[in-house]
Amino acid sequence: MNKKTKIESWIVASRPKTLLAAVVPVMVGSAVAFNEKKLVIIYSLVALICSILIQVGTNYANDLYDFINGADNEKRKGPRRVLASGLISVKEMKLGIILTFGFAFLFGLYLVYEGGFVILVIGILSILAGLAYTAGPFPLAYNGLGDVFVFMFFGIVGTAGTYYLHTKDLTLVSFIASVPVGALITNILVVNNYRDIEEDKAAGKHTLAVKFGKTFTRYQFISLTIISFLIPALLYVFFNYSILIFLPYLTFPAAYKIIVMLHKLDGMELNKTLELAARLSALFGILFSIGLAL
Repeated sequence: MNKKTKIESWIVASRPKTLLAAVVPVMVGSAVAFNEKKLVIIYSLVALICSILIQVGTNYANDLYDFINGADNEKRKGPRRVLASGLISVKEMKLGIILTFGFAFLFGLYLVYEGGFVILVIGILSILAGLAYTAGPFPLAYNGLGDVFVFMFFGIVGTAGTYYLHTKDLTLVSFIASVPVGALITNILVVNNYRDIEEDKAAGKHTLAVKFGKTFTRYQFISLTIISFLIPALLYVFFNYSILIFLPYLTFPAAYKIIVMLHKLDGMELNKTLELAARLSALFGILFSIGLAL
């Protein structure tokens, strides 16, 4: 395999289309800080680098352990994974995971210097959770806890943690703002697990979709979506945000389209639904950040 192909394989393994999930929490947390005139740009930039590296490391670990556990095989409905395709070896992927999380830790030391012990705890827990998602004696994704992990770390921890970095404080607004971030990023996983129910069941991957079935999973998606769209109204009514806080409502047609697709599509057809769910999360996050900042 030539060098160019190897580099392309690593890029594929990083799952570029998922990386906006690492951007949105930092963006929203920074927007809340900006609204309070406490934003420090360099903090957000370094936090963004760390967030993306942790996301990439988590994706690498997911690729490795799904391959080892047999969840990625020739019957996979989603995009082929690099280990299952023989593009990257197990040994190479393990080294890639160590280096990626290692660089995240090194960049994070600056944030620890500026933000203190709380930031150190957040960073270490985020890295450990990224590994525990599919690795270890009790992998979260294989025991119905993947959704909780995503909501906690991509929502509450990522958003409120970014806000804390700027302000050295945690507020009710920073927590409330984290809810739609976590909910819509979790919905990406919900669609993914909905598509992969049969394969995950065969591999012993007991996601919530496997445990409770398709009807439950569709209602899970709808519930998380409703919660997300209620938050701007809550901030407008009780926290005196401007009318711009309703900008995320422009994404409602996309959310409705995904719900319809979940009822009508199956198998590989849901790959388009998954992409739309990722775009919904990103666009909602951008518009939400604008509303929060202004």
